[in-house]
Amino acid sequence: MKLIRTKYHWGARHIVALICMIAAAVFASWEQWKDIFTIAWNDEESSHILLVIPIAVWLVWIRRIRFRRCPPKASWVGFAIVVFGWALSAWSYNNAFDAGLHGGAVLMLIGAITAVVGTQVIANQVPGIAILLLLIPVPGTIRLAIAGPLQNATARATTLTLELFGFWVERSGNLVVIDGVPVAVAEACNGMRMVFALILVVYAFAFTMPLRNSVRILVLLLSPVTAILCNVIRLTPTVLLYGRAPSIADQFHEIAGWMMLPIAFFLLVLGMKALRWALIPTYRFTLASQSM
Repeated sequence: MKLIRTKYHWGARHIVALICMIAAAVFASWEQWKDIFTIAWNDEESSHILLVIPIAVWLVWIRRIRFRRCPPKASWVGFAIVVFGWALSAWSYNNAFDAGLHGGAVLMLIGAITAVVGTQVIANQVPGIAILLLLIPVPGTIRLAIAGPLQNATARATTLTLELFGFWVERSGNLVVIDGVPVAVAEACNGMRMVFALILVVYAFAFTMPLRNSVRILVLLLSPVTAILCNVIRLTPTVLLYGRAPSIADQFHEIAGWMMLPIAFFLLVLGMKALRWALIPTYRFTLASQSM
C-alpha cells in the first residue's frame, strides 16, 4: 500500500472510499443492475455486456502510469452525475423507458467513481470510463436498424465467397440455397450475437495500442467492416454445414462465433503490420519490439 501511495498518490482511504461509493451506487440501483446482467446472461444478442467490465479494467490498468500526474481528488461533479443518473432512472421508470433506466444506473456508477477520484483522473482514463456506457442493453429499435444493413451485406458477401470457391449458390433475400438445399440463415447472417462483441474487441485494440489519433479513429470507423468480415469467415462454413450436415451446424455456429473475437484481434494486428510495411505511420512512437 505504501508503494501505491508513493508512486500513484493513492492511499488506503482513497481505495476504501472508492469501494464504498461504488457499492453505494450499485445498491441504490440494484434492480437496474440485476436487470442488466440478467439480460446479458439470458439474451445472446446482449452477451457482449459481460465483456465490458474486464475490458474497462484492462484499459485503466494499461494507463495506470497516468495516475502519477493526476492524484485522486474528491469532486462535486461526481455527486452531480449521481443525482442526474438517479433522476434519469426515476423519470425512465415512470415512462417505461428501459434504456434510460439502465443508463441512469451506469451514470450513477460513473458519478460515484468521479466523486472519489476527481475529474482530472476521469479525463486521463476516458477510454476505460466511456466503454462503461456499453453496459446499457441496446434497445430493440437500434438493434433492428443495425441488423438490416448488416444482415444484407453479410448475406451478399457470404454468397460471393461460396461462389468464388466453386459452390453453386443462390440467394433470395437472406435465404441462401446451396446445391439445391435452402438454408435459412437470416438470423445467423445479421451477426447481432457477436457484432457488439467484435466492436468491443476493435475498441480495446484501438485504445490498447499507441496508435496515432487519426489511425485510431479510422480503426473505430471500420469496426462494422471488421464485424462483417469476421461474420463472413464464420458463416461460409456454417452455410455449408447447414446444407450438408445440419446436425452439427448449430453447434459449430455457436463455437465459431466466440472464435471470431481472437480472429478479429489477429486481423487488426495484421492490418497494422501491413500499414507499417507500406511505411504508413500508425504509432505515435516506436515500440521497443519494433525497433529491432
